[in-house]
Amino acid sequence: MKKLSKKLYSSLPVKIFWIFLCIQFISCKEHNANAQTQTTKAMTEKDWKEKLTPEEYYILREKGTERPFSGKYNDFFEKGSYVCAACGNKLFNSDAKYDSSCGWPSFDKAIEGSVVYTKDTTHGMIRTEVTCAKCKGHLGHVFDDGPKDTTGTRYCMNSVSMKFIPAD
Repeated sequence: MKKLSKKLYSSLPVKIFWIFLCIQFISCKEHNANAQTQTTKAMTEKDWKEKLTPEEYYILREKGTERPFSGKYNDFFEKGSYVCAACGNKLFNSDAKYDSSCGWPSFDKAIEGSVVYTKDTTHGMIRTEVTCAKCKGHLGHVFDDGPKDTTGTRYCMNSVSMKFIPAD
């Protein structure tokens, strides 16, 4: 068996394949690292202050929260998608939005890979903070008291941290 595998892996086409595969992996890894660096390190807090409104800056960069029932997307149910107000990263589809009556826009699932979850122990509570995977902007929190007939999850988001893109 050892002789067979040694012969198999020593053939020129196999070696070329493995070299190609390694180059692709390294190239892809470098591209992802560069993209991450461009989105998170290129913007300083001064840049964010210039780009965002004071309210957007407070919520997205300083982890603030808008008053309940005050956000423009709380009672909004049009077809489309919701993107990060800071960087445009697509976060939620409108079919995931539901009325939780909590005072903030609620969704039962995020677009896969669009958000990051972090343990938040501020304000004497243990919660899970939700931030944009692209720019690390604060979006809100996620709880396990959502609709039981779907995911059981409630993404409680700040309207200010998102922008709505209507469906075509």
